[in-house]
Amino acid sequence: MVLAAGLGVGGATVVLALTNPGPADFEAFAAEQLVQRATADLCGPDGLPMALRLVVRNCPELIRSQRHLLGSLAAQASERQNFGLFSLYRTTIGGPRVLRFLELPVYRAITLAGAGQFVILSTSSDRSESAAGHAGPQP
Repeated sequence: MVLAAGLGVGGATVVLALTNPGPADFEAFAAEQLVQRATADLCGPDGLPMALRLVVRNCPELIRSQRHLLGSLAAQASERQNFGLFSLYRTTIGGPRVLRFLELPVYRAITLAGAGQFVILSTSSDRSESAAGHAGPQP
């Protein structure tokens, strides 16, 4: 009985370690999250300056077309703590480091990765502070 329980716990540990999403998975997940957040922040009435709104005809599509770039920026702006069974990603992205000519909000997030899933533990922005518990499937 004890041997079976030990094998079960050992097996579960191995499965968790094998399904701990890596940096490439996080990059894809972060890209989708940033597309959603940037679309909400930049394409709304208080988003882009009026001069840019005259030039940008389809703001959501423009942001979606930059999905891979946003994922790459998120990967570069994130620090991963790998605990074997799960990982924590701490991300700070945005602000003048991205586009000097456009005031972009700074986004911060802490994301838990494990068992093939991502769960956003907390988010904040210099435009609005919020706490989150958004679960998201691995892309």
